[in-house]
Amino acid sequence: MPSHVMLSYQWDDQALVKKIYNRLKEDGLPVWMDIEGGVTGNINDSMAAGVEEACVICPFMTPAYQASRSCKKELNYADSREVPVVPVMLANDWEASEWLGLITAGLLWVDFSVAQEHRKRVRLSLRLENDEEHFEMRLRSLEEEIMFIAGHLLEVEKPAREEVDLPEPSKPHLKKKPGRRFRHALSDLYIYDLGEQDEQSTGDTRNTVALNQTLGDQCYWVEVKGDGCKYYRNAVTDRYLGFDPSSEQVHSEASPSMSEEWLLLADQTDQSHQRAVVIKNKHSGRFLAVQNGHFIGLTSYNEDCKWFLE
Repeated sequence: MPSHVMLSYQWDDQALVKKIYNRLKEDGLPVWMDIEGGVTGNINDSMAAGVEEACVICPFMTPAYQASRSCKKELNYADSREVPVVPVMLANDWEASEWLGLITAGLLWVDFSVAQEHRKRVRLSLRLENDEEHFEMRLRSLEEEIMFIAGHLLEVEKPAREEVDLPEPSKPHLKKKPGRRFRHALSDLYIYDLGEQDEQSTGDTRNTVALNQTLGDQCYWVEVKGDGCKYYRNAVTDRYLGFDPSSEQVHSEASPSMSEEWLLLADQTDQSHQRAVVIKNKHSGRFLAVQNGHFIGLTSYNEDCKWFLE
């Protein structure tokens, strides 16, 4: 039975990955790393066992990782066993290609590229306070993505509070959320299924999807894998998020079709260190955006297309 999160990395990035390993362990996640007891005896047997017992694998992507035969062997084996992949990007202004691009295509990666720029500072413990804050935000993004992908398979321990002279707030216990929640970066509005039906002239029945400041389970969308796309099913109404390019209306339907096919990608322009993404309708090619408090589909990216995952 898969039991851990496997960290796959190229040797040059060991210091940063070790720091991430320590923090994931502190927060209660079962994590596997080669230098932390993962490799005993024959290295190939140990690496194979690490993959076979993983419920998710995190490749730390760089050009050196892509060029590494060992890393290629690890991730290809994980892919052949259909182990879910949560990619971590360490390189700036670079995209994975060849075998690595093929395996990670369409996956939402977590951006640690700023942390990579300060790798020497990590080794010397000379990170500035704002750098550490950004690291914590990105670590939280990684934990959330791991829990979203494999939270139902992981046994997460409640973080133990250390005995200190001054009381500190306890760390939050990691739990799998009902789905993804999308908050628009500029308006702070959430995509929300009202559960109200809107009868169409074609006879189809659609639910009204609105932008709302109200939080609740109807803001959560369960991600369902499609053929080169994702479908988003509302956690309460069980209806699929869709977009009509002719009317620029966002709706939900009882079953998915081409208008409910989406691409979810990391927003590479974002500098906020939050989980910034863009949501693109595969069928129409439009970016889901908000202008003046209303949905709109844009043919090219601008700041109105930016969303945060929560």
